[in-house]
Amino acid sequence: MSRRLVNLTLDTLEDLPRRCRQCVYWELDPVAAERACATGDPGLEKEAWVSQTLLEWGSCGKLIYADGMPAGFALYAPPAYVPRSMAFPTSPISQDAVLLMTAHVVPPFGGGGLGRMLIQGVARDITKRGIKAIEAFGDAKYGDEMDEMSGCLAPVDFFTAVGFKTVRPHPRFPRVRLELRTALSWKSDVEYALEKLLNSMNPDAILRPATSSMLAGSPKE
Repeated sequence: MSRRLVNLTLDTLEDLPRRCRQCVYWELDPVAAERACATGDPGLEKEAWVSQTLLEWGSCGKLIYADGMPAGFALYAPPAYVPRSMAFPTSPISQDAVLLMTAHVVPPFGGGGLGRMLIQGVARDITKRGIKAIEAFGDAKYGDEMDEMSGCLAPVDFFTAVGFKTVRPHPRFPRVRLELRTALSWKSDVEYALEKLLNSMNPDAILRPATSSMLAGSPKE
């Protein structure tokens, strides 16, 4: 199987799964996201966010292709570019870190090491910019509660299995952190755990069309 990792650009944006392509959960604040869903075009808002972030900060995502087919993706950016990051009870993201918004491998391509390539590609990109760490909001009840966050956050077990440490605990949305020097020296057993967890994510949550509540919902205490 041939594998290729590329940056997210306006040209590759259309290769995101439809649910993610039409979702502005992270890119807009809750009020603006609800307005975009009700009266606008979330896809255009997504494109505008990617365009602005590329121009002002640089690469904000990775896509991985297997045998020419889109097989996975990750989105990341400084918290200043992610309005939704301030809506969590464990906010804010540290000033020296980038927020890993989401990461998924499409289920049919699981088991081939694509998750490892994807996350390590993000780590290498961020390291080149002199950034020290990646932080994320984990979902401690992923799969147990189907609500507006389902599919927009990754399970906290995904993060802790690859070396993230909890910096602010919470029963639902703990904030976790990975020092980049750790990410770039992962051992094979940890890499395997990462791949297994990425591939265990709910495929329906990844591929189903976005709903109004999913686009506009805010985390609650």
